[in-house]
Amino acid sequence: MKPGRISRRQFAQRVGAAVGAVLVAPELVRSVADARQPKGMENAIQLNSNENPYGPSERAKDAMTKSQSVAARYPDSLETRMVETIAKLHGTEPDNVLLGCGSGEILRMADMAFLGPGKNVVVAEPTFEAVLAYARVTRGEGIKVPLTADFRHDLPAMAAACNANTALVYVCNPNNPTGTIVRKDELAAFFAKVPPSAKILVDEAYHHFVEDKSYASAFDWLARQPNLIVVRTFSKVYGMAGMRLGYAVSARENIAAMREHCTWSNANAAVLEAALASLADSNHVPRHRKLNNDTRRWLCRQLEKDGRRFIPSETNFVMIDVGGDVAPVVEAFKKRNLLVGRKFPSLSNWLRISIGTMKEMEAFVAGLREIVPARADKAA
Repeated sequence: MKPGRISRRQFAQRVGAAVGAVLVAPELVRSVADARQPKGMENAIQLNSNENPYGPSERAKDAMTKSQSVAARYPDSLETRMVETIAKLHGTEPDNVLLGCGSGEILRMADMAFLGPGKNVVVAEPTFEAVLAYARVTRGEGIKVPLTADFRHDLPAMAAACNANTALVYVCNPNNPTGTIVRKDELAAFFAKVPPSAKILVDEAYHHFVEDKSYASAFDWLARQPNLIVVRTFSKVYGMAGMRLGYAVSARENIAAMREHCTWSNANAAVLEAALASLADSNHVPRHRKLNNDTRRWLCRQLEKDGRRFIPSETNFVMIDVGGDVAPVVEAFKKRNLLVGRKFPSLSNWLRISIGTMKEMEAFVAGLREIVPARADKAA
C-alpha cells in the first residue's frame, strides 16, 4: 500500500465516522441550516455567515477555470503541492500539515482523534459550535467557560477548568461570534498553564482581519508547544467559503492521529488550484482586509451615531445589542430580503452581522433603524 493510501477497512471506518457525525450531532446540523439561505430567499442580501462578499482573487478564479483540464484525474499531486506550500509558508515540514474539507473537517478530526467517553473539551461560551457538536459524536463532555465582561475568552478560567480528563481545549482567536481577540501575553500565559496532556486547538479562521498590535498568531509558539494545533481556512479573507478548504499544522504525532479520521481525497482540484493561486497573490490579503475593515468601521460609526451598543470587533462581523430577544429581529430582516446572524442563546439580545459591500451595509443600517429604532436621547 502506497504511503498516504488507506485500506478498505480504514476507508469504511472513516466513512462511518463521517456518517456518524451527521447522524449523532443534530445541533450542528441545525446551526448550519440556520446559516443557510431559507427557501425562496436565494436573491437575499446575505450578511449571516461571515463570508467575504468580494470573493476570490482574479488569479484564483482563473486557476479554478484552468482546473477543468485535470478534472478527470484525482488531485494527488495537487494535494502534495498544497501541503508543501503550506509547510513552507509556516516554516515547517509536510508531515506537520493536514488538509481538510473546510476547517470544519479539521475540527471534527481533532474531536475524533482525541476525545471519547470519559474525556472532555474546554471551550468558551459562546464560541464556534462545531467542536462541541462533534464532541457529542465521540461521547466526550463539553465544559463551557463564560466569556469575560468585555466578551473575550477567560483564559485563566479555561486553564483552571482543565483536569486529568481534558483532551482538548478550543480557542477561537478571533472569536466567533463576538469578534474579540486573545492578546499575545494572555496566550503565552495560557499555554504555560494548560496540562501538556491536553491538545490546544487554536482556530484562526479570522486571523487575517486583525489589526490590533497586541494580537499574535499561535504559530509563534508552534515549534516549542507540542500539544498545540493551529487551524486556518480559505473560507474567509480568501473568499472561498463555497469551495471548502482548511488546514491544520501541528506536531507530527498530532497530525498523524487526526489523519486517521480524514475523508479520503478531501480536497478537489479546483479549490487546490485556487488556494495555491491565492497564496501566491501577495496583494489579496491586504486589499481584502482593508475592504472589509473599512466597511466595518463605517458600520460602527453609524451604530455610534445611533447610540447603539456593539462589541468592538477585529473580524468581518460585528455583534450589536438590539435591546431584546434577537429572534424576531432576525425574522423582521428576512421580510426585508436580508439575512442576518442567528440567535446565540448565551447572548440572546445580540445580533451578529457580517460585513458585506458598502451598498449592502447601507441597506442593513436602513433596515435596523426601522426595525429597532434608536432611542431619541441616545441618537441626539
